[in-house]
Amino acid sequence: MSKKTNKFSAAEFGADTKAPQENNFYFGQQNFKWMLIGLAFIVVGFLLMMGADANTVDGKYDPNSWNDGIFSIRRIRIAPLFVVIGFAIEVYAILKRK
Repeated sequence: MSKKTNKFSAAEFGADTKAPQENNFYFGQQNFKWMLIGLAFIVVGFLLMMGADANTVDGKYDPNSWNDGIFSIRRIRIAPLFVVIGFAIEVYAILKRK
């Protein structure tokens, strides 16, 4: 009778030394570039929203005055548009394949 020998051992199970290690990181260089572009749009949008509040005149609080600058096109239309575009670019950057 011949003795049966096992070719595999528990220590070597799952260890494949012949296969090269592959980088499994999901994001590539293009993803990070698009993320930075989206972040820049968001920051610019928030910077465009900045300004005096409704009761500020010449940098001083005055409860008896009203500043119509809070309703400017820049603060109500353009700045939020930049922020939304920035978030859309961020979603694209995350979902884009390498």
